[in-house]
Amino acid sequence: MAKQFPHITDAHREFIARQHIFFTASAAEGTRVNLSPKPTNAFRVIGDNAVAYLDQTGSGNETAAHLLADGRLTIMFCAFDGAPLILRLYGRGKVLLRGSDGYARLLGDAFENQELPGARQIVTLDVDLVQTSCGFGVPLFDHRADRPTLDRWAEAKGEEGLREYHREKNAHSMDGLPTGILSGEKTPA
Repeated sequence: MAKQFPHITDAHREFIARQHIFFTASAAEGTRVNLSPKPTNAFRVIGDNAVAYLDQTGSGNETAAHLLADGRLTIMFCAFDGAPLILRLYGRGKVLLRGSDGYARLLGDAFENQELPGARQIVTLDVDLVQTSCGFGVPLFDHRADRPTLDRWAEAKGEEGLREYHREKNAHSMDGLPTGILSGEKTPA
């Protein structure tokens, strides 16, 4: 049975810290729903009702476009080993673009000023609801290792190559919404 909480508890923090992957889900009116897997090495709980993740350059930038247009974001963790559990964080998200004051501040406060290769933005979530559910149907998997491919790709691209990639592949969502990565548009407060 699902349980709801008004904030992230210590037990939730411990569960999150043990996971290797999380998923983000977002959409805006008239768009496709986007669902993306992310590595937890870039995820931080920054308060009882706040989380953030350092977002690396990818083939698209759907979450940023959806947050700019709508603001809703759900983050999900599920146990692939140990006791079964699914944990969802619901709320409103914002994008802090690389190079902005907010990005620099949070990079220092939550990420020890350590960027991952290809970092393009930090996504924050103001959590208004935490929900857990059983996870009995989630299969068991063993984590072998993180893939080094994205880091190597970003390092090979270099700063200018990444900027060009952002212009070509990350400036608009697949539905044509702007992501704000080039213009510095801010997500709704």
